Amino acid sequence: MSAASVHCYRVEHRTTYRYSEPVTLSHQQLHLTPRQLAYQRSRTHEVTIIPAPTYRRERTDAFGNPVTEIAIESAHRTLEIVGRSNVEVGGRELPEADKTAAWETVREALAYRAGWRPDPLALEATEFLFESPHGRVKRDLRAYASDCFRPGCSVLEAAQALMGKIHTEFKFDAEATTTTTPVMTFFKQKRGVCQDFTHFMISCLRSTGLAARYVSGYLVNRQAPGKQRPVGAEASHAWVALFVPGCGWIELDPTNNVLPSWEHITLGWGRDFSDVTPLRGVINGGGEQTLTVKVTVEADD
Repeated sequence: MSAASVHCYRVEHRTTYRYSEPVTLSHQQLHLTPRQLAYQRSRTHEVTIIPAPTYRRERTDAFGNPVTEIAIESAHRTLEIVGRSNVEVGGRELPEADKTAAWETVREALAYRAGWRPDPLALEATEFLFESPHGRVKRDLRAYASDCFRPGCSVLEAAQALMGKIHTEFKFDAEATTTTTPVMTFFKQKRGVCQDFTHFMISCLRSTGLAARYVSGYLVNRQAPGKQRPVGAEASHAWVALFVPGCGWIELDPTNNVLPSWEHITLGWGRDFSDVTPLRGVINGGGEQTLTVKVTVEADD
C-alpha cells in the first residue's frame, strides 16, 4: 500500500453481558482481530477481557481468520470484552466490470465434471457454492436474480445489477429481524439489516451457480461529499465477496450499493454469519442476560 492511498482508523468493539445470576463457567470464541491483507494492516491490536480469563489461546480458523478462545472459571455477573485496533486500509484493486468473464463462463469454471482439474484458488472457492446454515440454494432465488444475469453479461456487471436491485427493493430496518431470521423470511418481508442483505445476495449468487462468501467487519461512519451517510456503521457490518477466476474475490455491499474500498474494514470471512460471529460461546448459569454492543470507528489520519 502506498502511503498516499492509506486511511488510518481507530476501532473499538465493546461487548458487555450482564447476568441476573452468577455464571460459574464461560467458554467463548472471539472474531475481533482484523485480518492482515494486501490492502489492510493492523498497526496495533488488543482484546481486553474482564474478568480475566483462566485460559486464553490465539489460533487461526479453517478460513484463515484469527480467533481468540477463552475460558473463565471464576463466578461473575458481568462479562466485558473490548477489541481495540489501529488499522490502515487502502483501496481494493478492481477490474473493469465489462472486462470480467461472462457469468456463464464463471459458473462453468466452478462446476464439477469428469476430469476436472481446477487451479487451487478455484478449488477453494467451490466451498462457497453450496448451502450453509444461513445461505440457501433455491429456484426462487435464482429466478429473482435472473433478470440481472442476462445471457453473455459479464459476471461483475451482473453482480452489480443484482446488488442494485436488492438495495432498491429491500429496506434497512434494525427492528425487522434477528440473527436467526431465515433468509427466505427476509425475502418475503423485504426488511432487515446488513446481515440479511448479505445472506440474501449470497444465496442468490449461489443459486445462480457462483461462489460467494460472507465478509464480516466494520464500516466507517463518514459521509463522503455528495453521497448519503453509509448504513450499518454503528455496529458490526457485513458484505459479500464474489469469486471471479483471474481476478480473485471481488467485494460488494448490497446494504449500501457500493463496491467496498477504504471505508470497509475486514475482520474475517466464512460461508455465512455463523462462521465469523464476533462472540460465540456457552455458559453455565447466568439466569437472564442482557447484551450491549457498541462499535466506534474513528479516522486517525
